[in-house]
Amino acid sequence: MLAADPAIVEIEKWNSPNFVYNGIDRVTFRVTPAGPVQVIFHRGARQRADVDTFHFDDPTGLLRWPAPDRGVLTIADAAAATALAPQLTDLVRRWIATQ
Repeated sequence: MLAADPAIVEIEKWNSPNFVYNGIDRVTFRVTPAGPVQVIFHRGARQRADVDTFHFDDPTGLLRWPAPDRGVLTIADAAAATALAPQLTDLVRRWIATQ
C-alpha cells in the first residue's frame, strides 16, 4: 500500500491497517483470525453524491464490487499477497487517483 504513493499514511482502524490519502480513508484491511484478508477499496466513510456515475476500471479483474464505489479484493494467504503485490500496488495507485 505504502509503495503506491508517498502521501499514503497508514493508521489503525477497527484493529486493522487502514490507509489514508489526502485525509480520506481509501483502503482498509478486514482481517479475521481464521480466514482470508479482505482489502476494501472505498472512497471514505460516507457515500458520495456521484456514486451512480462513479466508475473504476479494474484491468486485473481482481476486485469484486458489492457497491458501485466499493471494491473488495480477497487474499487467501501470505503467498498470495506476495504474488499479488505488483498488481495491488498498481490498483492502489490508480484507486487514489479517483479522488
